[in-house]
Amino acid sequence: QVHMVESGGGSVQAGGSLRLSCTASGSPSPRMCLAWFRQAPGKEREGVASIYRPAGATDYADSVKGRFTISEDPFENTLYLQMNGLNAEDSAMYYCAASPRVLFVRGACSRTSTNYDYWGQGTQVTVSS
Repeated sequence: QVHMVESGGGSVQAGGSLRLSCTASGSPSPRMCLAWFRQAPGKEREGVASIYRPAGATDYADSVKGRFTISEDPFENTLYLQMNGLNAEDSAMYYCAASPRVLFVRGACSRTSTNYDYWGQGTQVTVSS
């Protein structure tokens, strides 16, 4: 069982930056897929970025490529999402997720929500234009 808690959300103006953190406790596996998802009101949950522990392979949604960076500190069991160049379309509830079922798509961890078993409670990001 893995318990995940996000932090770092908030309100920012367009063009600004935020860094989300997600701390995992319990029994995280040394080999896992980790990901960030987001969901805006009335929209489906979107896989924003994924990373494979321990090798570090990453994958991003086209909408955030070049602006967002996913990383992790395995020693602290903490997952990060650095978000730069934020715009109003990035406003959403952001969730971190983990899966001991390592499912690769095109050489990187899947960004499909049904492939993830453990979820945080979410942190809100609001970008004003």
